[in-house]
Amino acid sequence: MRKRVLLAAVLLCSSVSLWIGRGIAAQAPATGTVVFLARVMPSGGRFEPVRGLPFYLLRKSLDDIRLEAEKTDPPPDMDRFIDSVESSPELKAWMKKHHTVNLQGTDFTSHLTGEDIVGVKEFLDAYTALNGGTHSGGFPEPKYKESDKTKNPEKYDRERAQYIDAMQKFVKANPDSLAGLDVLLADKNPGRHWSQIEGEQHERAEHRVIQLAQSVYLAGATESGFDSHGTFSGLAPGTYWLTTLDTPAIAGDVRLRWDLPVTVRAGETTLVDLSNANAIEPAAPPAL
Repeated sequence: MRKRVLLAAVLLCSSVSLWIGRGIAAQAPATGTVVFLARVMPSGGRFEPVRGLPFYLLRKSLDDIRLEAEKTDPPPDMDRFIDSVESSPELKAWMKKHHTVNLQGTDFTSHLTGEDIVGVKEFLDAYTALNGGTHSGGFPEPKYKESDKTKNPEKYDRERAQYIDAMQKFVKANPDSLAGLDVLLADKNPGRHWSQIEGEQHERAEHRVIQLAQSVYLAGATESGFDSHGTFSGLAPGTYWLTTLDTPAIAGDVRLRWDLPVTVRAGETTLVDLSNANAIEPAAPPAL
C-alpha cells in the first residue's frame, strides 16, 4: 500500500512539474537572431572584410534620434543670426533674400548683379573702390541726389533707375570687374562666424545622438569578427536599426556607416549583408 502511495505521489509531482514547465514555456516570448556580414569596396577595388568594428542594434533609426536631439538643441536660425550682424539694413535684407551669409569666393561674386551692387551700400563702396578709377569714362556714376527722394521723388526714382540700368550693363559687359570684390568685403563677411556657430551646434547634437543611441535606444552591441560576421541574439520580434554610429568602416578611399532597418521574427534568424549598396556616408560637420 505504501509503495502505491509513493508511486502515485511521484507521478503527481512529475505531472505538476511538466504542467508548470509547459506553462512557463508558453508564457516566455519567442526571440529572434540577427546575423550580419560586413564588407566594403574601395573605388576600383574588391570587397574587403570589416573586422573588429563595433556594431549596434537600435530600437530607433539614427535619423529619428537626431530629430529628437535637435528638439532640445535645434540648428541655429540664419535670419536671427543676420539680425545680430553689424551691417546695413540693405545687406541684411540681401542675405535673407539669398539665404546666405558668406560674402567670399566666386560663388558669391559671380552671382552679383548691377542691382545688387547699387542696392547694398557695402557692395557699392567696395565695387567703386575696386573699379572707380580703372575704367576711364565707362564706370557708371549716379546722378540722383538723396535730397530729391523727398523733394522730387519722380526725378529721384527716374535717375536711380537709370543708374541701376547702367550698372547692370557695366557689370554684364565687364564680369572681371567683380574679381577681388570679396577681398574688400572680408572684414564685413559674417560667414566664418556663422560656420563656427553651425559647427558647434552640430558637434553638440551628434554627441547627444550617440548618448541616446547607446543608452535609451540600445538593443544590443557587438563587434564584427575576423570573418566579418557579427551576431545579435535573444531579440524580441520587431524592427531594429543596424548601425556603426559615428565610426566608419574604412577601405581605401571609402568611409561608410550603416543605419539599416532590420526585421526580427520570433524563432527566426535574419541574415543581413552590409555593403556599399546599403550604407550611408558619414555626416560631415559644416566647414569652419
